[in-house]
Amino acid sequence: MTVRIDELDRKILGEMQRDAAQSLDEIARAVGSSKTPVWNRIRKLREAGVIRQQTVLLDAEALGLEACFFVLIRTSEHDAGWQLRFLRTLRERPEVMEAHRLAGDVDYILKVRVANARAYDMFYQALIAEVSIHTVTALLSMEEIKSTTALPV
Repeated sequence: MTVRIDELDRKILGEMQRDAAQSLDEIARAVGSSKTPVWNRIRKLREAGVIRQQTVLLDAEALGLEACFFVLIRTSEHDAGWQLRFLRTLRERPEVMEAHRLAGDVDYILKVRVANARAYDMFYQALIAEVSIHTVTALLSMEEIKSTTALPV
C-alpha cells in the first residue's frame, strides 16, 4: 500500500536515512520545521509502515567479513515443500545479506558476506546439505563501487 507523503515528509525521511541517530531538534532544523510537527510526522510514518525500523550500519571489513559473493541459484524443483525448506535455510543463515527470487534463467540471487573463500565453501556445503539445488554459481565481488540503504525519497 502506498502512503501519501509530502515534501516535508520526504525531507524528514532523507535526514533519517542519512543519520537516524540525530535528535529531533537536529532533524527539525535540517528540514526547516520545529520539533513537534517533525515528531508527529515521524510517528505517523512509523504507524503507516513507511519507517519499518531503525538500525546501525556496521563495516563488514572491520569485522573481518572481507569477501562478498553473489550466488546465482538455479533449481529444478519448484514445489511448495522445497521452497519452504529453501526459504527457511536462507533465513537461518546469517551470511545471507539479501535474497531475491528472479525472473529469467536464474531462479534466485543471494548476497553472501563471509570472511574468505573457505568460509564461503562452508556456507555452500551447508546450503546444499539442506536443499537440493540444480546449479550454483558464485561470483566474488572484487570491489564494492556503490552500496546504500537509502531509498530515493
